[in-house]
Order: sequence, then C-alpha cells, then structure tokens
Amino acid sequence: MLATRRDAHPNARSALAEWGVAARTILHVDMDAFYVSVELRRRPELRGKPVVVGGTGNRGVVAAASYEARRFGVFSAMPSAQARRRCPQAIFLPGDHALYGEVSTEVHEIFQRFTPMIEPIALDEAFLDVSGARRIHGDGVTIASEIRRQVQRQLELTCSVGVAPNKFLAKLASVAAKPKALPSGVRPGRGVVEVRPGGELAFLHPLPVKALWGVGPATLDRLARFGLSNVGDLARLGEQTLVTALGSSSGAHLYRLANAIDDRPVESDRVMKSIGNEETYPTDLYDRDELNRQIVRLSDSVAGRLRAQGLGARTLTLKVRFAGFRTITRAVTSAIPLSTGQAIAQAMKGVFEHIDPSPGVRLLGVTGTNFDEPNQQLSLLDDAPGAAEGGPTAVQTETQWLRATGTLDEIRSRFGVESIGPVSTMRAGALQPVRPGGQAWGPDAVSGKDRADQSDRAEASRCQGP
Repeated sequence: MLATRRDAHPNARSALAEWGVAARTILHVDMDAFYVSVELRRRPELRGKPVVVGGTGNRGVVAAASYEARRFGVFSAMPSAQARRRCPQAIFLPGDHALYGEVSTEVHEIFQRFTPMIEPIALDEAFLDVSGARRIHGDGVTIASEIRRQVQRQLELTCSVGVAPNKFLAKLASVAAKPKALPSGVRPGRGVVEVRPGGELAFLHPLPVKALWGVGPATLDRLARFGLSNVGDLARLGEQTLVTALGSSSGAHLYRLANAIDDRPVESDRVMKSIGNEETYPTDLYDRDELNRQIVRLSDSVAGRLRAQGLGARTLTLKVRFAGFRTITRAVTSAIPLSTGQAIAQAMKGVFEHIDPSPGVRLLGVTGTNFDEPNQQLSLLDDAPGAAEGGPTAVQTETQWLRATGTLDEIRSRFGVESIGPVSTMRAGALQPVRPGGQAWGPDAVSGKDRADQSDRAEASRCQGP
C-alpha cells in the first residue's frame, strides 16, 4: 500500500513525531446547504425541490443550492443567470444574511457547550479543538455525533463533521461526510467521518492532488506534467523535487500536506483586520451625485459597525468597479481613527472627486482598516483626508460628530436601522440603509419602475458628458 512504502512515511504517527507535532482532536463542522436549509425551515413546502438562495438579479451569484439543484450542476459562487440555464425549474430565493447570522450564532452556542476553542471560518463552518474535552464528553466521534444531534433537534438543521488530528484532514473528512448530489438522485452522507491517528496517509494518499490546499489550476497543470494524479504520487516525488518544480515555499507546503502534516492551531481569538461594505448595482451608475449618495450610505454602515466594535479606522479604502469589470482602489490615512459616518463619507468623497465615473460604475465599496480606539482629540493638521478647500477636514468632522453618535446608535438599537440616518440616503420618503451582508451575493432583481428610473438617470448623465 502507498502508506507502507519506504519512500513515504510508513504511517502518519511517525510523520507527526518527525515534525514534532502533538496529537490533537480537531473537528471541522460544516452545515449542509446552510442558507437553503434555513430558508426551508420557514418554507417547508419547498423541501425536496431544487432551491437556490442568492442574488436573484442578472448580476447575482448563487450563495447556496439545495442538493436537488446541485444534481443539475448548480453550485455556490456560480452566476445566477448560469444557474437558471442549468436548472430552469429551480426556485430562487433572495438571501437573508441577517437571519443566517442569527442562526449561525445559535449553532456556535451549541459548539461552546463542548469547547471554547472555536475558529469560525464562515457563517456555516468552523474548526473546533476538542482535545481538552475528551475526558468529559468522550472521543472525537462521540462529540461530533452529539453536536449533530443537538443541531438537528434544536435548530432543525443538519451538519457534517470531520474528525482528525489536524485542521487540514478534518476539513477533508467533513467533505467526505457530506451528502452527494448525483444525476440519479441525492445520496445521504455519512454525517461523521473520522481520520484516526495512524491512518492519515491511508485516507489522504488516494485523494486527487487538487484536494490539497494551494493547488489551483496552474499548479495542477504543472503537477500533471509530472504524471501526478493523487496525493500519494506527490508525496513519493520527494520534497526537493517539489521545491525545484514549484519554488521553496509552495513545494515545501505541498510536501508537508501530502504527508498529513498541518500544525496550525485552532485560533479562537482571531483579530478582525477590516470592516467594510460593498454593493453591486442592478444597472451601472454614471451620475456623480447619485454615486456620492451611495458613498454616504456605505460610509454610514461601516461607521456603525466600527462603533459596535469600539473601533475607529485610520485607513479608509474606496473600491470602484467599472462596467467593464476594471477595478481600482484608493486609500487614505487619517491622523486619528475615524468612526463617524460623516467623517468617513467626507474622506471617501474627497477620494472619489479624482475618479471619472463616465465608464459606468458597477460596484462601490468602503472599507476601514488599521484600527484603534476612537478619540475626540482635534488634529491641527490641515492635510487630513477629505479636506475641502476652506472647509473642515475629515478629522475635524469626526470630532464634531463623535459625541452625537452615541444617541444615533441608541435610537437605531431601539427602533431599527431605518429609524434615523443621513437625509441624502432617503428615497420615496424612506431611508435606504446598507445592511451588512445584505448584498453578499449581488443585487436582486429590480422592479420595472426602479429600472426605468435608473435608466433615465444614466441616460441623462451620459448626455451631460463627463
């Protein structure tokens, strides 16, 4: 067998010892078709049908597909228009990111009954280190089975769990545990798959090389030229050969993975590195006033999220994607951390003044990074971002508005995000706040009236010229 050849590690236990990696019990929990499954709780009449959740407009993408839809080749991240062609009978539902976040929190509350060592990867998946919980709750398979039982009983959802000595193998094991969509029907999954210590290579080496993290299309083509089809072939090739072929970093990385070596810990306290929002528009925007209004909406949302975390952002980035998919980013850095929508919008509009929107803007995004605690110290610098000639800088605007934001946040907490906001974001007498994650999968279809209004504004802008 591959795992017992002399040119590969005789077993994973000796490999672990060679690399000095202690044995652990890691779980990877992956919710099954999470967004679709949450929707089916409130639409049970759709169970057993091809259901797709995501952006319903022409520029939308698939967030999740039921296994019945996957039989027709519909998968997450696929353009919604392509999904409709593959499965015309599919039922499309717009995503509800806020609801999925609430349910994800409930799922994580179940995880916390077994271990505090939880590393969220997305709303629907997480790594758990249960090494310290085995004495109380049993071995990895017992814990995984109990998590599945509680998720099913309390939330009416299902999940698949991989159990292994490291994160890499646990992820692969959870994939092996999931249901499979076949042209002939949906095959139920095993629910829990364990890779036991000593059996790592027997599980790993028959898998195709594309199962390894870091093997994309280009690397896959290069490995194919060596005649490598599975992970065992790659492991037998040797580290030096891989380093010569792929470079020192990539070659050493793939050699370690091919021998089941992954010593990354489960990081339960990962630091947030950025807070941002972006939106793709159903039709391209050309009018600068309308685009500035969108910047205000995005900035107001980002500011609220920053304050909720007790943070301010020193670096602010504006992202613009044009009609032809060309994307640019422009960043500015403030003398003090900014956390008010007024200051962030001022900084971003100052950046946008130097960008020509005449090609048509498909997407706008505002992101804050380089975090620090907000403060009210007024900077005397005149070159702060967003400064208008003869007007206040973004830093001065921050200082003026910071005290008022406490009242703003309290009102929104009690009455909702649509209760108060910038006047410029109103349309038809109602505020249009940006909801974090609300456009995670592209814009939904717009009404005929909205589409006509957008087309009229775009045509007027084109007639006016840049």
